[in-house]
Amino acid sequence: MAALPPVELTFFCELDGAALEALFADPVLLDRLRALGARVSLGILDFSAQRAGVVRQLKRAGIPVIAWQLLPRAQGYWCHSGNADLARKRYRAFLAWTRSEGLEWSGVGVDIEPPIAELEQLLTSPLGFLRTALRRGCGRRRHESARRAYATLVSEMRADGFAVHSYEFPFICDEARLGSSLLQRLLDITALTSDQRVVLLYSSFFRPFGDALLWLYAQNADAVGVGSTGGGVELRGVPEPIPLNWEELRRDLAIARRWSRHIHIFSLEGCLRQGFLERLQQHDWGCSARRPLPWTPVVATVRRFMQAGLWLAARPWLTVTLVGGGIALWALL
Repeated sequence: MAALPPVELTFFCELDGAALEALFADPVLLDRLRALGARVSLGILDFSAQRAGVVRQLKRAGIPVIAWQLLPRAQGYWCHSGNADLARKRYRAFLAWTRSEGLEWSGVGVDIEPPIAELEQLLTSPLGFLRTALRRGCGRRRHESARRAYATLVSEMRADGFAVHSYEFPFICDEARLGSSLLQRLLDITALTSDQRVVLLYSSFFRPFGDALLWLYAQNADAVGVGSTGGGVELRGVPEPIPLNWEELRRDLAIARRWSRHIHIFSLEGCLRQGFLERLQQHDWGCSARRPLPWTPVVATVRRFMQAGLWLAARPWLTVTLVGGGIALWALL
């Protein structure tokens, strides 16, 4: 059997200035990242001298850094359909900071997720969120406007010399293939055309069927995001999910590696806290992954039903025809 190509590992890091500086003060961490040939996707929470100093430190150590674009919490934190103009302003401020500090990046990351306040509402008060989502899902204008705005932003990033990585929910690939945008409208997000699509498949968020979800969706991904090993932004009122232990992370890495050589791990600080970096240096990337059972057939069936619904949602005339035909047939009988 032909040897697998080398794995390209990227670690997400989402710490504030003081914690970030303390994390990279340990030279052993830099040595381990360099030994793994890894990159860091660094959350741009601010444009501080501390953050610029860490970026330069990583550059000196030969560790590539991706600038993970984030906004203030009051502006939604992640990129979504309602803050495209703010995301563009934030990017331009980032670019000015980059040039003034003389920073170098291996790319920029655009994280497409619902507004953080709405995600908190979804997880704590689903009915309240549902009312907002249904009103938004009935219209297309907001989504189409955001899609055009983000396409312009991606073009601008590329013109500035950056490769663009998009961090996406798994169902976006289903919608793209089926010509639908219903779930994107409901969640107030929009798909991007990027240089690398990183599908976020954090099995810790979907226990006990997270590994099945990873197995099914990793097959269609340019790059696969696994986790969480702990850390990340705090969601108000939402308890932090139990982080992956080493056996779970090793399982997820084997599944991800089956389908892609580009693997992102969330998060660097969680891996360091649990002692995973040293284990990753000894990890056998050639180990085979088995199809997760018993949940894979169940998740696959749910996915097929969802895909059927999305296909019909993209063709409302057909849905109306089928419903109307069914009612007429029932009346005749």
